[in-house]
Amino acid sequence: FYSMYMSTLCQMCEGTVRQDSPVWDFCLTKGHIRGRCCFRNNTSNVDTIIGLDLANCSISHIEHLYNSSTAFIIDLSNNPISNLSDFIFQGFSHLTQLLLPSKLECPGGNASWEKVEVKNNAKICQGQTNICNQTVQMPWDCPENSFCSPYGPGFFECSCLHNFHGYKCLRQGEFPIVKVLGILTGSTVVVSSLLWFTQRRKVKNT
Repeated sequence: FYSMYMSTLCQMCEGTVRQDSPVWDFCLTKGHIRGRCCFRNNTSNVDTIIGLDLANCSISHIEHLYNSSTAFIIDLSNNPISNLSDFIFQGFSHLTQLLLPSKLECPGGNASWEKVEVKNNAKICQGQTNICNQTVQMPWDCPENSFCSPYGPGFFECSCLHNFHGYKCLRQGEFPIVKVLGILTGSTVVVSSLLWFTQRRKVKNT
């Protein structure tokens, strides 16, 4: 399944992944190239972006990177980007190598990466660290009955432990999905019936 958003992202630049890009080397063994994207080799119908090469594309502003949160490597170097929000990479928990214009800072700060260096006029952020394993005090802790999970450079999310769910993971037991679906279905039927009855009355009155 190749979505419109993926198509837009992979065609932001002319041509395909450049042979001198680290994305090219990564994709040779991990996937296949389509436009400026590297997709995972799999037998399913779901396309998964694992690499993205948007280097030297004359991009000055980036608001989001669409459906590329599954990427392991992204190259944005050699672009006139003056500012890049950390929130663009929220959810990019698989990202292990990010190349940026040399003047930009790595998202989440240097502490969010194992190695930061400038090479060939590019800032290279390598080896994303796990914020949940760091000794520094986080702004807030996960509530009881939950655990911390990395959610991109400098970000984390709290997930409920097994058998817990709901607000702040306070509810214990399996999530009552059958009951919830039953309520939703019943509500939909009632609302639909009321709307149908109302429309019928209007038709008769006219």
